[in-house]
Amino acid sequence: MADSSVWRSLPLWLAAAWAMSLTTLGFFVVPMLFANLPNPAMAGGMAAKLFAAQTGVSAVCALLLLMCFRSEKLAPSARVIPACTLLALAGALLALLVEFGVSPRIVARDNLALWHGVGTAMYFGQWACALLVFGKLANAASAQPASAPL
Repeated sequence: MADSSVWRSLPLWLAAAWAMSLTTLGFFVVPMLFANLPNPAMAGGMAAKLFAAQTGVSAVCALLLLMCFRSEKLAPSARVIPACTLLALAGALLALLVEFGVSPRIVARDNLALWHGVGTAMYFGQWACALLVFGKLANAASAQPASAPL
């Protein structure tokens, strides 16, 4: 079996992947679409597809994090589990609400300014949840001696 320290770092890697995928899409890829595609409709259509894919990434990362928090072999320090669990649940819920509640209204152009603002705020909320989970797990990992389990 692989070194247990590799497996014990899995929650930190999942949180990093979740936070960085949100960062990359929201702050780099989507703005580049709007700056480089011929019209906003094309950029918006592509952004919608990418945000839908991001919902899947977010849901999978959050679900795997929750599974890690329940595992005796993969769980980080017990003191961060309650907060990280709530943050992972909140982030996943925000992702699903944006995808299935807000996005259809944006696509239908139903009060576009309002729903775009709500969706943006919820995306930032999801991003904050992912960053906080990553930060808490990183702090917990750095507080442990190298030979001690997370």
